[in-house]
Parts: sequence; structure tokens; C-alpha cells
Amino acid sequence: MKSLGDWAAPSVVGRLAGTVCAAGMLCASPSLWAQAQAPAAARAKPVSAEQQAPIDLRGYWVSLITQNWRFRMLVPGPGEYADIPLNQKAKQLADAWKAGADEAAGKQCEAYGAAVLMRNPERLHISWLDGETLRVETDSGMQTRLLHFKPAAPGTQMPASLQGFSLAKWVMPGGGGFLAAAGPAAGGEHYGSLQVSTDHLSPGLLRKNGVPYGADTTMTEWWDLRTEPQGDEWLSIATTVRDPEYLQGPFIYDSVFQKEPDSSKWDPEPCSLSF
Repeated sequence: MKSLGDWAAPSVVGRLAGTVCAAGMLCASPSLWAQAQAPAAARAKPVSAEQQAPIDLRGYWVSLITQNWRFRMLVPGPGEYADIPLNQKAKQLADAWKAGADEAAGKQCEAYGAAVLMRNPERLHISWLDGETLRVETDSGMQTRLLHFKPAAPGTQMPASLQGFSLAKWVMPGGGGFLAAAGPAAGGEHYGSLQVSTDHLSPGLLRKNGVPYGADTTMTEWWDLRTEPQGDEWLSIATTVRDPEYLQGPFIYDSVFQKEPDSSKWDPEPCSLSF
């Protein structure tokens, strides 16, 4: 009569043999083990920022001057600093500024830096440079902003420039990756928006009457798209500019653009300190 050990032994031996065999196969082929352990999602091709976009910003847009018409459509005169929280140092510089001297020095594009570019009366052409970079071109001043959905590589030396370095992300509820959830400051109201943070700016002008901004200026933007039932599309950009050198507090403004059907009105013009 067989003991309990006699009944158990064959199955145990079989399991041990199978384990040894499997271990031998996996030891001989580590890639098989890695493939077996890696989830299917990890092996999938990453989704680009362009593919994740909750709104389509491509096309041609024209700015609508619905507020601050005097300061945006006319060259402000000396001392016209309303709406900008300048400190005394900035006022002194602006009072002494001369347009002719800047033009002679080739500095007329300082009034077209990222800190104020979206506030100028202009048309935009928005397109994807690649899957991770949104390109924004202006006909006024012929400037190009690049909105990067991937941060610069660690250790990258980025020189200051007129348009600086802009890091963008889509803001969606509960999203991961590029689709980050809005923070407490947003209060959830910016879901479905594009958030853009810009730094590495070279000094420029907030207005064409010499109002300066400095090298430590940073800015945050919220880009929102609204589509009317009849098909009209509106792009609003809420901008907050911070400059510890020349501003007493944040300079906040909104810009509104309407979608145009084509490029027929696109008319690039160089930088100018006059309109």
C-alpha cells in the first residue's frame, strides 16, 4: 500500500522539474523574461502632445481690440503708463527713453518680446512644428514663438532671447502625462486649456513708449478656445507677467483672437516702434 508520500512524490518531482526547466530557459534568454514581465502599455508607442490635444489651435487668427484700444492701436505718449504697475525705477527709464535711439541701435523688436507679443494688434498663424512643439507666428513684427511640451534636457544651457523658452501642457481633469490636472489656483475652470510658462527672456518693452521689462521676467498664459454654435471660433489668452526688477506687482491682461477661414489676409511686416 502506497503511503501519502508515494502519491505526492511524482507531482512534486514534476513541479520541480518544470521549475528548473523554466528557470533554465529564462536564464538563457533574459529578453524573454523582460518581455513576459513588461505590460503591453509600456511597450506601446508614446502618445504625442499633438495627438493628446483637447483643442485644435491650428490656423490663422486675427486679434480683436475690445479693450485698451488707445494703448494697443496708438503709440502711447510719454508718461502714459496706465494699467501697468511700474515701480519708480521703471518710470525713470521710460521717461528718459527715446524711440529714435532704439531704432538706430536696431532694438525696435524689443516691443515684440513674448511678454507683450500676444497683446499687439496682429494676426497669428498657429501650426505644429512637430508632435511636441506648437509654433505661433505673428505677422506683426514677424516673430515666432515655440511652445514646447517637453522640458529642456537637464544641463542644457539656454541663452536668453526675445521669445524665451515656453513650456506648455494641456490641462485636463484627472489627466496624466501631458494632460495634467489643474491646480488649486485654477479652480478647475481651465480644464481643456493650454497652460504656457515662459522664462529665459531678454529685456524688452511692455509698451512702445519705453516701458521696460527686465531679464528676470517670467510669464504664465492660459489659452482657451470657444466655438459658437454657428461655427465661429474664438481664442482667448489670459496672461500674467511678473518682473521683480521693474514691476510692483503682476501685469495681467487678456487677448482675444477670432479664427479666419484662410491665409488671404496674412501680411507679415517687420518690427517698428510706430504703427
